[in-house]
Amino acid sequence: MPFSQLGLPPALLNGVKAMGYTDPTPIQLRAIPVVLGGGDLIGSAQTGTGKTAAFALPVLARLGKHEARGPRVLVLEPTRELAAQVETAFRDFGRFTDLRATVVHGGVGYGRQRSEIQAGTDVVIATPGRLMDFLQERTLRLDALKILILDEVDRMLDMGFVKDVKKIIGMCPRERQTLFFSATIPPEIEDVARFALRNPARVEIGVARTVTQSVSHAFYPVSQIKKFDLLIALLEKTDFHSCLIFSRTKHGADKIARKLKAANHSVAVLHANRSQSQRVEALEGFKSGKYEVMVATDIAARGIDVAGVSHVINYDIPANPEDYVHRIGRTGRAQAVGDAFTLTTPEQAGEIRSIERFIGQKVPQLKLEGFNYHSAPSIGAAAPQRYVDPRRAQQQQRAPQGHSGGAHPRQFQAQAPHPAPQGQGHPARPRSGGLSRGTWHRR
Repeated sequence: MPFSQLGLPPALLNGVKAMGYTDPTPIQLRAIPVVLGGGDLIGSAQTGTGKTAAFALPVLARLGKHEARGPRVLVLEPTRELAAQVETAFRDFGRFTDLRATVVHGGVGYGRQRSEIQAGTDVVIATPGRLMDFLQERTLRLDALKILILDEVDRMLDMGFVKDVKKIIGMCPRERQTLFFSATIPPEIEDVARFALRNPARVEIGVARTVTQSVSHAFYPVSQIKKFDLLIALLEKTDFHSCLIFSRTKHGADKIARKLKAANHSVAVLHANRSQSQRVEALEGFKSGKYEVMVATDIAARGIDVAGVSHVINYDIPANPEDYVHRIGRTGRAQAVGDAFTLTTPEQAGEIRSIERFIGQKVPQLKLEGFNYHSAPSIGAAAPQRYVDPRRAQQQQRAPQGHSGGAHPRQFQAQAPHPAPQGQGHPARPRSGGLSRGTWHRR
């Protein structure tokens, strides 16, 4: 079913068309009619499934024309990056309307955000902390609110926002439409949902425990002192387009980035201690291709919209199995394919078993061909090698390297106790260029 049959007004359909979208994703197909009908909704879907459009499009349709009396829509997001990206989505979809949106988050001054609120806005996209500041100083009032959207609810609760979220919900008018979107629905979210929603419809797309089939993933056992050497070797022997590297800590991310820069990689860093301007520059530079590698903490595991990430490397195994799914879900998005590597140490056998139980499958444990696990490797001495899939060994004997039956150039030669996942090609990642913003206002 195309977007034109979902009941959206022509101005929004023109916005969808300008974005290059033709058919709705499953979450959009099921959620948009519910939101258009005015009902409360709990939507559960994995990252990369198009859930932002699933609420932005019908909400914009319900608003109609701009009104200056105050925000009629409030969207809560756990991080600055998510808030900024959702504001961009509202702006892009609403470019042929006169509706206005304001993004409200910390890390920057209050002046511009305060001015935009006072000038009158239809939609406020906010993080809880900065929103509470504006509510307490009464710069922002929620008297006119019609729709409350809580996005990435599980992440907000993980980050300790539950008290602020409940307080914000309590300040909203009782007669409103409330939408919850979350990758998972643990018991804590059910408690908040009972407090905030009335007879919600439920839309669940996919299984949050499942690793998408478009991602080939594997564990790479290594001693702790050899981890960075193996990381360098993986990067040198992998034909990657863009690589997202995850660290558990902010200090670790900075340390990895410094060493990668010393090894002549172009690197961006993204974590909570970076200033807002640094975070924006890192994200935009990674999107545009200025940086080939981005080192990040789990702030980037959910909701960071970067097209064409070809590889994810978990330098540190994630703190919980659910974050494993979200991290490697940053590649293989939007019908592309990708690879995810996780560096593991002998002490982490229990964490490995927990991940495998969570996703319901064994993860291949590989060794990098040519890497010296017992003494310092000679980084860069050997030319990059190609991965030979055991399932295609016979084809390899009949076809030369580089032939359509041969090994894929973006992978590397490995010895695997389990069959290595079969890779596929990546489409070129589009460069940033920006679309015309039409009549969408950001004042």
